[in-house]
Amino acid sequence: MACDRSDQERAYALLDLGDEIVHARALQIAAELGIADLLASGPRSSEDLAERTDSDPGALHRMMRLLASRGLFHETGPGVFELTETGGPLRSDHPASVRSVLALAGTVAPLVLGGVRHSLSTGEATFPVVAGEHIYDYMAHHPEHGRLFDEAMRELTRVAAPAVLDAYDFAGVSRIVDVGGGSGALLSAVLHREPGASGVVFDTPGVADSARERIRNEGLTDRCSVVGGDFFREVPPGGDLYVLKWVLHNWPDERATAILRSCRRAMGEDAKLLLIESVLPSDGAPHPGKAMDLSMLVLSGGRERTEEQFAELLAGADLELRRVVPTSSPHSLVEAVPR
Repeated sequence: MACDRSDQERAYALLDLGDEIVHARALQIAAELGIADLLASGPRSSEDLAERTDSDPGALHRMMRLLASRGLFHETGPGVFELTETGGPLRSDHPASVRSVLALAGTVAPLVLGGVRHSLSTGEATFPVVAGEHIYDYMAHHPEHGRLFDEAMRELTRVAAPAVLDAYDFAGVSRIVDVGGGSGALLSAVLHREPGASGVVFDTPGVADSARERIRNEGLTDRCSVVGGDFFREVPPGGDLYVLKWVLHNWPDERATAILRSCRRAMGEDAKLLLIESVLPSDGAPHPGKAMDLSMLVLSGGRERTEEQFAELLAGADLELRRVVPTSSPHSLVEAVPR
């Protein structure tokens, strides 16, 4: 049966979509190899890049040509490439660098892609089955991957922080507890914006050690403390705003509720809770969080959620969703108060 032109167009559109996996993997490898850093000083030949990255010149040229077709590099002459403004955030020293994020994605991509069938069959995470432990325990036991993960989270926070600060009014908040605050990058940005506020970065003891160094380097030790602990058990009391950035999406509902209950026990009746998460549209509209949703299932059994799902999750911890504030990033701010 012959297909008409519209059927042909639909078929090629699906094939193009399938090819996106090749483009994404090439981008991740470019980040892993540090190609943009090598091009920061000017154009280089594919032979030179290959020598510096222990690659085959012909194969590397073909990858560079593919990424140049997406506007990340420009081929100034036969086999000679320069970095474009679009590809700038691939540099390690770019103010909006995402190099570590993409390199981290490259390390987990084979597992995500290969593990989807297992997760679809069972509804459970694949990573613990393959690695024998939760992804965060794995990162703690494999320092090279843990360092890459920490740097990736710092990059993402640096990119997202301006959107959060523009969308939410932190004025009048006196004490902020950043639960699962990582390196303290977000809280540092808030405290620099609000000189009258103080805060606490709360994370696991190992992460807390690195956060102390950042807080010290930011000159905020007089206004910000760092506490190590387990947010499934308890979080520091006394805050009037509790912030959880990209925390709940790592966990299935039962575990996420346990974290929220720890926060609720620490909160006074006038305190607020602020979640920084992707909020999925309830309809079929496209959203970057939908890809992350499937990835979180495979990696940790976590999930992205709709506004209705957040409301239900919060209610299970005696909290009430007050409002959802969109930002200029793919993430939204979910504000909640005690019920």
